[in-house]
Amino acid sequence: MTGRDSSGFDLYTLSEEHQMLRESIRALAEAKIAPHAAAVDEEARFPQEALDALVAADMHAVHVPEEYGGNGADAVAAAIIVEEVARACASSSLIPAVNKLGSMPVILSGSEDLKRRYLTPLAQGRAMFSYCLSEPDAGSDAAGMKTRAVRDGDTWVLNGVKRWITNAGVSEYYTVMAVTDPDARSKGISAFVVEKSDEGVSFGAPEKKLGIKGSPTREVYFDNVRIPADRIIGEEGTGFATAMKTLDHTRITIGAQAIGIAQGALDYARGYVAERRQFGRPIGDFQGVQFMLADMAMKLEAARQLTYAAAARSERAHRGQKGQDLTFFGAAAKCFASDVAMEITTDAVQLLGGYGYTRDYPLERMMRDAKITQIYEGTNQIQRIVMARNLPQG
Repeated sequence: MTGRDSSGFDLYTLSEEHQMLRESIRALAEAKIAPHAAAVDEEARFPQEALDALVAADMHAVHVPEEYGGNGADAVAAAIIVEEVARACASSSLIPAVNKLGSMPVILSGSEDLKRRYLTPLAQGRAMFSYCLSEPDAGSDAAGMKTRAVRDGDTWVLNGVKRWITNAGVSEYYTVMAVTDPDARSKGISAFVVEKSDEGVSFGAPEKKLGIKGSPTREVYFDNVRIPADRIIGEEGTGFATAMKTLDHTRITIGAQAIGIAQGALDYARGYVAERRQFGRPIGDFQGVQFMLADMAMKLEAARQLTYAAAARSERAHRGQKGQDLTFFGAAAKCFASDVAMEITTDAVQLLGGYGYTRDYPLERMMRDAKITQIYEGTNQIQRIVMARNLPQG
C-alpha cells in the first residue's frame, strides 16, 4: 500500500530518486569506506578516506540549501546517506551527521551573512561543522551550562569548557551555546559560531571510547575567545530554543545511523548462518536461528519506517508547515531505532557464537558502535520524557 502526502513524499515507499541515492551511496560506502572500517576502529583514527570519498561524491553535507552552494537535499535523503555510510562504518557516518548537527542552528536561525559565510565552505567540502552544547556538569540538563559569553563593544568574549564534542579538532567551525544572561536560565543562552583558528580555542585529548573510535570526541576550551558580534546566531537569548529545534531535526539522523549499524549487522549475520554448518546442516536451517533473524528484520524495518516518517516531518517543518509533531517523532525515531540497533547487534554477535566476540569479525565493532546511539543527542531516558511531553493527537 502506498500513499502520497501534500508535500509529495511517499508515505510508505521511497521515491525513485531516493532509491537511486541509496544505490549510489551504498556502492560508494562498500568500495571506499568499508575496506577501512576495521583499521579506523583498531587505530582509533579519523576516517580520512571516508571524508575524501564523501566530499568527492558531494555527499558530506547534502542538507545545505542550494543558494549557499549545497545540494538542498531533503531530510529523507540526508537520513539515507547517514544510514548507508553507518552500515559500512559508524565512525564515518558521523561526518555527514555532525556536519548537519553543527550547521543546523545557522540554517534555522542565522543571518543571511552568517549563512553565506559558513554554509558555503561546508557545502564545498572545505570545512566541517561541530556542535558544542554539553559541558562537564551540564549533560541532560543542558540549560545548566556555565560557558559564558560577555559583550564587549563590537565583540563577544567566550570562556568555558564544552565536553563530548564530536569531531572536535577536525572541524573548522563550531556552533557554541553560551550563557549571556546568568539570571534567565534557558532564555539567557545564546548561540555563536566559533572558528578553530580563533585565538584562545584549544582541545583536550581524544576520549578513549567503547565505540565510534574513528570519530574524535574531545573537550573544547574557550579562554578569552574574542569573536565579532555578528557571529551570534539569531537574537541574544534565543540560543537554547535554537539548540532544541536543531535536535528535533538531527535526532532523526541518529535514528538513521542506528538503523544503518543494525542493517550491517543483520546482513553479516544472515550471510554467516547460511554458511556455518553444525550437526550436518547450515545453522540458518534451525528454527531457533530463523526466529532470531525474523525478529531482527521485523524490528529493523519498524525502526526504519519510523525514522523515515520522522524525516518527512522534519522536511515539512523546515518548509514552514505546522502541526507535524516533529518533536515527538524525532525523539521516537532516535529512541526506538537506537534500542533496536543495540538489540540487533547483540543478537548478531550471538549468532556467530565465539567468532562474534572476536575482532576477526565486524560484529563486535558494530555492537560497540551501536551503544552510543542510545546516549548522544539526549539519552533514551530523556527521549521518553520528550515524547511524554509532546504526545501527538490521535
